[in-house]
Amino acid sequence: MLVTAEGCDLEVDRGPGWLFIRVRNFDPDCPECSLLADRVWAILQQHLTYRVVLEMDEVEVLPTALVAEFVQLQQRVREHEGVVRLSGVSPRGRRLLRARRLDDQISTYGDRVAAVMGTPGQPR
Repeated sequence: MLVTAEGCDLEVDRGPGWLFIRVRNFDPDCPECSLLADRVWAILQQHLTYRVVLEMDEVEVLPTALVAEFVQLQQRVREHEGVVRLSGVSPRGRRLLRARRLDDQISTYGDRVAAVMGTPGQPR
C-alpha cells in the first residue's frame, strides 16, 4: 500500500506481527515532514498493530524536528506495548542521533531482518 503525502511517500508492507513502512521521496525542507510520525501513528492504528520498522534507506537527512517526532512516536507506541525500530539510517543520521544522545532511545538497524530480530545489522 502506498500512502502519498506532502513531503514524502510511505510504502506500507505487512508482515507477521509487524508493519514495515518505507519512507520514499522524503523532502527534508518540506514543513509537513515533521508530520511523518503522526502519519505513521495513523497507519499503525488503522492496521491495529504497534510493532513497526521504519525503513529509512532513501532518507539522507534526518531533520531535528523529525527526530523529536520519532521520540514522541516511540513513547506513544510503547504505551500500547509496541516497538518502533529504524532500519537503513544514513551515517549522517546515525551521527545526529549520537550527537543528540538519542541513539539509546531510538533503535537503529542495518536492515528489515535485523530490525525484526533486534540484532545489530550492517549499516548501509
